[in-house]
Amino acid sequence: MRFRVSDGVHTLDQAAWDGLVGPADPFMSHAFFQAMELSETASAESGWQPLAAVVEEDGALLAAAPLYAKGHSWGEYVFDHGWADAFHRAGGSYYPKLQVAVPFTPVPGSRLPARSAAARDWLIQGLKDTLAATRLSSLHVTFCNETEWADLGRAGFLQRLGLQYHLSNPGYRDFQDFLDNLRSSKRKMIRKERASVERSGLTIETLTGAEIGETVLDDFWPFYLATVEKRWGNAYLSRDFFRMLGRTLGDRVVLVRAREAGRTVAVALNLVGEDALYGRIWGSLEDYRFLHFELCYYRAIEWAIAHRLPRVEAGAQGVHKVQRGYAPVFTRSAHLIQHTGLREAIARSLTQERRAVTVEKAELEAALPYANRPSPENPDPA
Repeated sequence: MRFRVSDGVHTLDQAAWDGLVGPADPFMSHAFFQAMELSETASAESGWQPLAAVVEEDGALLAAAPLYAKGHSWGEYVFDHGWADAFHRAGGSYYPKLQVAVPFTPVPGSRLPARSAAARDWLIQGLKDTLAATRLSSLHVTFCNETEWADLGRAGFLQRLGLQYHLSNPGYRDFQDFLDNLRSSKRKMIRKERASVERSGLTIETLTGAEIGETVLDDFWPFYLATVEKRWGNAYLSRDFFRMLGRTLGDRVVLVRAREAGRTVAVALNLVGEDALYGRIWGSLEDYRFLHFELCYYRAIEWAIAHRLPRVEAGAQGVHKVQRGYAPVFTRSAHLIQHTGLREAIARSLTQERRAVTVEKAELEAALPYANRPSPENPDPA
């Protein structure tokens, strides 16, 4: 087996990459990384210099990781700004660092896809050797799956837990069946919110596949900017990214659009995988009461039920999702810190953080609105 680092996922053979990662996760597809990298959304200029770590044998791709050299900590959703600040105040240089991630995408999944455990071990060792050779401060693997998280922990990475909110579909017949499983007070709340949107007179439609086309995604740009401006954020994603997404992954996009008198006023963008609908970005040009919940949560639940998807992932953050049926689940990341003092300080902090996150998860599970609450995910050892 041979380990090497290339100049980004887009430089690798598409069939080989997609054959390794499989079709389940649209965010790990070659087309998604190509849109990120060729649109210069993830580029050296934006602080995401594209790399890709691969393990090959006789020309066959056995394992891989989307790797980036980063000059900041933005667009990751696993926050290490405090670590960087502490190291800077102690006289160290935290940036640049190495990051295994899907840029600007807080969606849990495989980050180290491999055809065997041996190939993944080789990949992890190659990443560690790369960090040592470059003498950068750290290497971070964010939103990896549980198996990879355990493998990285055994390889000496510090382990971190976070929380997201996912809705489980055990086989609901329709949205009413979902409502019937909630406590009476929450059923009334959701019906009230949906009735308010209905009275607004908006026309709401869901577009998929050929119904979307490049034009609709190009037109999504001002709605994305509207969300950025409301949150005082940065416009990480470029207009060319949305255009390329429409060209290469249009069949995986689900758009929920609200219109008033023929004019689009709000849009929610989702991507669909084999077993989940992923809510990603929403934007509204005007304020409508409860419209965010309708487009991003309730329409997503309806679509997932109709297409028999077992899960809806509504993106990062948002404790309010619990009251609408989205259960807390662990997210996982792993961190290799070069400096001994910084590593020991972060390790102590993460031990406390894992305990706190585990307690918080249990408390949120107790607040779920189901009349008969689904069994919680097995807790991770803190």
